Amino acid sequence: MSEDLRPDSLGEAFGAVARSLRAAAMTAFAAYDVTPSQVRAIRVLTGEAGGVRAKELADRLRIAPRSATEVVDALEAKGLATRSPDPSDRRATLVTLTDQGRELSEEVRRARGAEAERLFERLTADDRAELARLLEKLQAP
Repeated sequence: MSEDLRPDSLGEAFGAVARSLRAAAMTAFAAYDVTPSQVRAIRVLTGEAGGVRAKELADRLRIAPRSATEVVDALEAKGLATRSPDPSDRRATLVTLTDQGRELSEEVRRARGAEAERLFERLTADDRAELARLLEKLQAP
């Protein structure tokens, strides 16, 4: 087996590309004064007009509820999200994006897309399709 086709070599190459993509995303996020955790929360909240329970947000982010509280605190301090009682269960809290949060979500999405485009522009359309197919295959259970 060729040196560059060994699973450990493929893993290293995959990791290097993932790090490049993460670095590009960090560059995009920095311009908006948001952290990757905050961006992930914004992405979960985007499109959830009625809000998301704080516990569900933690679950969807795969973080501890306390960590989710810190993320929401930061979003709230920046005017990007609000908390309100859940009308169906007043013990629960709903987290909802503000108009400013929705605008930021779209801006970050565009900036992140532009950074990803810079990374993937060296691939042909066929290369991109093949990469998408392979990534989907790797993600399958």
